[in-house]
Amino acid sequence: MTSTAATTEATARWSEELRTHGRRVTKQRLAVLTAVEHHPHAVVDDVAAAVRGDLPDISLQSVYVVLADLTETGLLRKIEPPHSPARYETRVDDNHHHAICTGCGRIEDVDCAVGHAPCLTPENTHGMTIQIADVLYRGLCADCADQAS
Repeated sequence: MTSTAATTEATARWSEELRTHGRRVTKQRLAVLTAVEHHPHAVVDDVAAAVRGDLPDISLQSVYVVLADLTETGLLRKIEPPHSPARYETRVDDNHHHAICTGCGRIEDVDCAVGHAPCLTPENTHGMTIQIADVLYRGLCADCADQAS
């Protein structure tokens, strides 16, 4: 598939998703969704830099607003690793977790071993209905481990 055909297909898919979630299709929303899709686990500054390739005049504040809106509607997932700014991804329709390298900060998706949410059931829920359990694996990636030895 050519780059143009892939872009057209992605635009159509995101446009349909936006409408399904009750949102107007705007060039800002499409640009942010495309940027996050191409740069999973990106921080806001990286999303803004990617969006500015198509929309050079978009403000950082506008990117924040769009990210918050798309996260609220469920089109994006916000992950907040410790000691790191928030990151965003388009993989929202499954129960997966993340592995983060403590050396370089690289984040990778890790499929849930159980497959359903929540994958961990606490002994005491304190009266809450638990909907999801976030698991964060921390360790060294192969590149950082090689550099350390």
